[in-house]
Amino acid sequence: MATLSTLAPATRRSAPLRRPQPELWRLAAVTLIWATSLFVLALWVAGAGVQSLLALDGDSLTTLGRLTGLVSANLLLYQVLLMARIPVFERGFGRDGITRLHRVVGFWSFWLLIAHLVLITAGYAITSHTDVIVQAWDFVWDYPGMLLATAGTGLLILVVVTSIRRARRRLRYESWHLLHLYGYLGVGLAIPHMLWTGADFTASPGATVYWWALWGVTAAGILWFRLAVPLIRSARHGLRVVAVTADGQDGVSVRVAGRAVHRLGARAGQFFIWRFLDGPGWTRGHPFSLAADPAGGELVISARRVGDGTDRLAELRPGTRVMVEGPYGHMTGERRSGSRLLMIGAGAGVAPLVALLESEAYAPGEAILLTRDHSAAHGLRRAEIDRLAVERGLVHYTLHGRRGHSGTSWVPATHAQWDGAQLLQRIAGDLTRYDVYLCGPIPWMDSIRADLRRAGVERSRIHSEAFAV
Repeated sequence: MATLSTLAPATRRSAPLRRPQPELWRLAAVTLIWATSLFVLALWVAGAGVQSLLALDGDSLTTLGRLTGLVSANLLLYQVLLMARIPVFERGFGRDGITRLHRVVGFWSFWLLIAHLVLITAGYAITSHTDVIVQAWDFVWDYPGMLLATAGTGLLILVVVTSIRRARRRLRYESWHLLHLYGYLGVGLAIPHMLWTGADFTASPGATVYWWALWGVTAAGILWFRLAVPLIRSARHGLRVVAVTADGQDGVSVRVAGRAVHRLGARAGQFFIWRFLDGPGWTRGHPFSLAADPAGGELVISARRVGDGTDRLAELRPGTRVMVEGPYGHMTGERRSGSRLLMIGAGAGVAPLVALLESEAYAPGEAILLTRDHSAAHGLRRAEIDRLAVERGLVHYTLHGRRGHSGTSWVPATHAQWDGAQLLQRIAGDLTRYDVYLCGPIPWMDSIRADLRRAGVERSRIHSEAFAV
């Protein structure tokens, strides 16, 4: 471990590094979403939506209700598709991007759904000269599929309420994950009323084909990528726990091996969704990043014990069967554009950075690791970090201790007199020469990213993966 006073800039360069072309995947994913969204708008226009909107009466509210319903249904199904691990979205947006999109699309689809219910009910009530409450009751009890749709809406409200950040923080991950699964049931219960009472869904052969195709692709995507592929690949490779060891004061590392593990195609910096088949609770998957270079023939994870899912890791026994989904994530060495590396990790976010440092090419002094923990005893992967320092010339700095007084900066109280950007420059020198990898809590990474940008680092050279659900 180095100190600030011992830092000496390195001048050697490693071999040229390859760059990926994620733009094509992103273009394909964005084109797919826009094309289908515009098709939904075209269906509404073809159904005399514009003419009805200009009527300025009950039909205007009804046609707005039809439009919000169409867009909500489209977004709702895309929300499910985004989390179905479909390659075009995974490679186009990355896991961070998908998580953000899933949240944004989810809330928009929900509020459009509420607008759909209000506008349709008000429009019908005005047209039929009926009280709004009476009209709503009539919808629920007399229209085909509406009772199921009402139950589905209730489940979606439950999912949305528990996804609000303040509520989410009060729930254990396991409880939140179980409640979130009810969203699938909510979507399923809403579909019948679309087929039975939604004129826009069955008004033309094109509309019928589109909606059936979208629902079919959504269902197939979930069944194939979330169920079939993990089962088939895990069985093919015969993944089992090899060893479980302590890692730091409150951490645990798990080594997993199997047949031809390299054929999983995992790269350092990526993560899997892990299920350990050791008894009750095995169905709940947990995201853990690889903590070692998978080129070694094993999959290694390291986590801090902070809840039921991570506590179970310490109780695993060698020979326990393992099922994985993945690999996922875009925080790999393929994102590099130069030879120098600055790795900044907090807590369990250090694990994927160590895996990257094991797998990537760099000369002695060209890689810097900055770790943030409550204390040195809490640090993960310390033995591996020390080995990299001795064998490959990794420079390691630690910033331990409690948060600074501001509460918004990544700089701990022990270095509160430092400006964040200046501290990074003191550690690494000319930051514009580095590819920077971040992994830790999202607000913490946002604070570092802002300081990196102030110090002149280009966005394209800042790579991160959110170590949070």
